Amino acid sequence: MSLCYSQLSLPDRRRLHHLKERKVPVGEIARLLGRHRSTIYRELRRNTFQDAEFPEYSGYYCTVADAIAKERRRRLRKLRRHPDLRVFVTDRLKAHWSPEQIAGRLVADGVSPVRICPETIYRFIYSKEDYALGLYRHLPEARRKRRRRGTRQPRGSRIPIDCRIGQRPEFIGSRSEFGHWEGDLLIFRRELGEANVTTLVERKSRYTVMIKNRSRHSRPIMDKIIHAFSPLPSHARRSFTFDRGTEFMGYRALEDGIGARSWFCDPNSPWQKGAVENANKRIRRFVPGDTDLAAVLQRDLTQLARHLNDQPRKCLGYKTPAEVFMAHLQEGK
Repeated sequence: MSLCYSQLSLPDRRRLHHLKERKVPVGEIARLLGRHRSTIYRELRRNTFQDAEFPEYSGYYCTVADAIAKERRRRLRKLRRHPDLRVFVTDRLKAHWSPEQIAGRLVADGVSPVRICPETIYRFIYSKEDYALGLYRHLPEARRKRRRRGTRQPRGSRIPIDCRIGQRPEFIGSRSEFGHWEGDLLIFRRELGEANVTTLVERKSRYTVMIKNRSRHSRPIMDKIIHAFSPLPSHARRSFTFDRGTEFMGYRALEDGIGARSWFCDPNSPWQKGAVENANKRIRRFVPGDTDLAAVLQRDLTQLARHLNDQPRKCLGYKTPAEVFMAHLQEGK
């Protein structure tokens, strides 16, 4: 018998139906199904079909029993039985809270006597009865269909060992060589569209480049980086360091297009590309997260990057990134 209880599935009910047809005792049925006999008694009592008009048609039928069980669970859902709780969850979802944040806050506040788990909220969002509410649009990924649990592959498995930051040469980390960049993606409010901005910073000079993108698809992002960096000499575009976001999974195009290596930070380690993270904070002063990029042109971003590159920096001996960058370009000739 299993130590972990789970609901009877349709295959379990099919087997139960066949065993009952053969008049196998309930205790033996429970043993064969690996269940407690009380589970079998409860299943037969709750999910046996009863027809008062035609008693001869009454009985236990696997598909009917499965439908009866699912309908009962639907009626007994907490968010259906408690309208106030349903309103609370709906309002928080529209405020872009995650299901985990909603469930956790209910416990932390102790206001509601009813507790729910994040899985209950996900099932509510994607249920047939409530799908028309479109609450999935307020989730971080805004998926129309829920992905099967356990199907998401960790990002780390997609990064070859020889591209991980632990394999990156020490002279890149020490900023002793020119032409090594860090890249990141600035994301904006979802309801304003999918447009975003690629930010790239040269590690030694702190020179910043900003590129507007229409979406987060990797190949178009990489193509724009190639287009922007192709005019530079090869010593000015030796490598790029990214995080493990899916938008950078087309990194091989950089090596094919401009001969640049790509390196990837460890999971949840943004500090490993601190130059671009620092630049992002400066950029956010002028382009906050609620900016509508539809009204921002590429030349506006180029002008902003020029403004940042013309500011003296203490780490550069109060020279500007533009001055240091141009000096290294001249040295390479």
